[in-house]
Amino acid sequence: MKNVGEAPAAPAEELATGERSTRNRVARSILDHGPSTVAELAKRLGLTQAAVRRHLDALVADDVVAPREQRVYGARTRGRPAKVFALTDCGRDAFDQSYDALAVDALRWIERTAGEEAVAAFARDRIESQAEAYREAVEAAAPEDRAEALAKALSVDGYAATARNAPVGQQLCQHHCPVAHVAEQYPQLCEAETEIFSRLLGTHVQRLATIAHGDGVCTTYIPHTTSSASASTAGRNPA
Repeated sequence: MKNVGEAPAAPAEELATGERSTRNRVARSILDHGPSTVAELAKRLGLTQAAVRRHLDALVADDVVAPREQRVYGARTRGRPAKVFALTDCGRDAFDQSYDALAVDALRWIERTAGEEAVAAFARDRIESQAEAYREAVEAAAPEDRAEALAKALSVDGYAATARNAPVGQQLCQHHCPVAHVAEQYPQLCEAETEIFSRLLGTHVQRLATIAHGDGVCTTYIPHTTSSASASTAGRNPA
């Protein structure tokens, strides 16, 4: 017999919908922020670590995410590296809206009829058409804020990008790539993108990792330029 004042049990369908919604939030957080630990996901989503682990177990079982050892850039600290969870190819497919097969077929036809240089020319032309908005955002920012401005502009185009400080420079991280599967077969797309980043930021940049090559995030190292280093120094030292 039900106790007086006891809330009615939620229908199973309603509970299942809520579980799917939270599970999607976990996957989306990994997409937006890159490979993440249980603690990081719990903090970002306002969940307990136990709840996050439960959802991650389900996402792993569905081949949406996979556990891996956390990649460390620079000096490794003592202790066992934290386990992080990254999206699998299957997980990325759930967010992708691009027509990968059609794009690959088109590039294969260009390569067969006009050669590899034609593919590279296409890749450069494609990124140039996107770059005007990036250029406006970068040029409107102070030198020390240009990587962050570029990250925000890239995010508008679906790259879920962030910028963070690194030793003697910054790292531009793209946690999602709408054309990752195409770039896996045609790295000219990544090469053209790296070239445009270098031109926009006015310095040589270095690609450290790409989603197309199996990494959890596309990472580009941006060294401090003389102008940005000077601006940073001027900001710290009183006149």
